[in-house]
Amino acid sequence: MTQGLETLKKSADPTVAIAFGGGGARGLAHIHVIEALNELGIRPVAIAGSSIGAIMGAGMAAGLSGADIREHTLATVGRRKEIVNRLWSLRPSSFAKAVAGGFRIGQFNIERILPVFLPDSIPKDFGSLHIPLKVMTTDYYGQTERVCQSGDLHQALAASSALPAVFMPVRIDGRVMIDGGIYNPIPFDHLTGLADIVIGVDVVGGPDGDGETMPSRIDSLFGASQLMMQSIIAMKMKAHPPDILLRPEVSRFRVMDFLKAQEVLTATAGVKDQLKTALDAAFKARNRG
Repeated sequence: MTQGLETLKKSADPTVAIAFGGGGARGLAHIHVIEALNELGIRPVAIAGSSIGAIMGAGMAAGLSGADIREHTLATVGRRKEIVNRLWSLRPSSFAKAVAGGFRIGQFNIERILPVFLPDSIPKDFGSLHIPLKVMTTDYYGQTERVCQSGDLHQALAASSALPAVFMPVRIDGRVMIDGGIYNPIPFDHLTGLADIVIGVDVVGGPDGDGETMPSRIDSLFGASQLMMQSIIAMKMKAHPPDILLRPEVSRFRVMDFLKAQEVLTATAGVKDQLKTALDAAFKARNRG
């Protein structure tokens, strides 16, 4: 199947754009998707991302391979000791700013924390990326989405990842920004017309359980957010769906389960072959057309 896809790709040379969705630690499943594209020799002409999807998209846009991102992830957020060491590197004044008011929920300053976890290869400015990238943020008071695609990349990634109740909002041009996934969980609509084939990757998931157990306060908070985002995705799918939508099995993982990075990767490995199969069909359909 892969060999046939490569032949079709060389003869038809269709272009591909990809939207990586938000979902916290569940978004580590994006690594498989990047690896699959690498293995097929497909370089997207445009990338869009929300939250963790924006971070993964920035890595790919900066030229990192899926293997590079996997290695960095497992060596950093996948290790408790490494997380502590990197946070400790922010001391003394920087650490105080990173954790304003102590370790209370909603007090973490992601603008200070995120850069110490990003790969060095991810530049500070959009202009240094190899592939055009659109980073989604949500304007809290403007009640709308904002697309960042120029200027300070690290600031945009921080804003896109500023999950309410966990991280402080981020100011961009005087506006208060929060998690891009709140308004646009999978920004495939921003890739319409930019490529022959648009791929969307949904890692939002949904509340997981036996259907009877009462969720904890924090689980119900995040679960309600998942339900809201899935309703947005459903409406967008009716209006203008991407050519390929992938939904790896991520629901059993929580949004902050980064220490379970290897478990997430193991549980979602099947999405790699799903993408290859879907691309094979899409390329063949274009060839017949």
